[in-house]
Amino acid sequence: MDLSRRIARSRPLATADLHGRVDAMKLRGENVIDFSIAISHFPAPPAVLDAVRDGLRQPSPYTAVAGDPQIRARLAAKATRDNRIPATAAEILITNGAKQALYQALYAMADPGDRVIIFKPHWPAYVATCRLLELEPVLLDLPEQFTDAVLDGLPPARVLIINKPHNPTGKLLNEAELDRIAAWLRRTGTRAIVDESYEKLIFDGAHLSLAARADWQALGIVTLFSTSQSYAMMGWRAAFAVAPAHLVTAMETVQGPITAAAPMLMQQAMAAAFDSGAPEAMLADYRQRRDLVIDLLRNVPWIRAHSPASGPYLWMDVSRLGVDTVEFSERLLSQSGVAVMAGDALGAPGHIRIGYICDDVDTLRRGVRAIISCGNQLFQDA
Repeated sequence: MDLSRRIARSRPLATADLHGRVDAMKLRGENVIDFSIAISHFPAPPAVLDAVRDGLRQPSPYTAVAGDPQIRARLAAKATRDNRIPATAAEILITNGAKQALYQALYAMADPGDRVIIFKPHWPAYVATCRLLELEPVLLDLPEQFTDAVLDGLPPARVLIINKPHNPTGKLLNEAELDRIAAWLRRTGTRAIVDESYEKLIFDGAHLSLAARADWQALGIVTLFSTSQSYAMMGWRAAFAVAPAHLVTAMETVQGPITAAAPMLMQQAMAAAFDSGAPEAMLADYRQRRDLVIDLLRNVPWIRAHSPASGPYLWMDVSRLGVDTVEFSERLLSQSGVAVMAGDALGAPGHIRIGYICDDVDTLRRGVRAIISCGNQLFQDA
């Protein structure tokens, strides 16, 4: 059967592909420590489980494609309360995960051939989605700081994608940087998609939203929120977008024939999660794990890793090994049974990304020590 030109030139996400390989290995009975993706060992918050129990006792209707009106109002209140985004229910779209929101936002905001600026290292879905939609991803290095000079040096583009807190580096943006980005959007007419999926996983500093300004609608800012990492709800596929009302309508037009509304139980669960406050116990656990791994790596001569300000990943520069990072990750998986994501998939060869929040602490230690042992052997042989 012939394939369309669009799909024939597309490739599966490297992150999803590796995670699928690891799952297949586990099904065969192989012992694998999976650092390739961040899957929390925490359950969903009690408020979420209570909301689902209550929801199971009620009728579960189809809702409007954009979501149940009352739940959209609760999520608008969350955006106003937590993120200082003055949003209304008409500016909320509930989706089956952040990837769906990203796809629909890009579909509604750009036409084939339009440029989309993406900073690397990047979440692979940004590039893959652009290519599916026949947009032109423009990959640029994530700057140390967003200055006026950096912003004025960006090429013309239809859309700018900002990921904050950043996957995989954990970088946060301060208020001055956000003000400069907003001013640049005004000057250039560029629109922005801001992925704030890790907003609750802040160890140091504070999370600030780019859309926390009176003219966010005029600037054309779409903000994505997700419970996946912020509330340990990876498999729930619960997310929403805050966007100008006309863009919500356009994104709803895309969503209608694909999935229609997200499941009502998921909508109820997501609203309960965001109403439950900050996940303090989970964050404290993650902070201890982050510090443990950084301490284990402290005297390893071929790894450069900083303690991230946020997020469920650690980003490591392993370029001193002098080997291809894809080959290193394959050797680590085959010889040591530890899966890590090579930075090549995120636009940054010479690096690896590890998700450090799954399994127990002893498993985390064993996995990190296996990485060190494998790299030490290569470093000594170099």
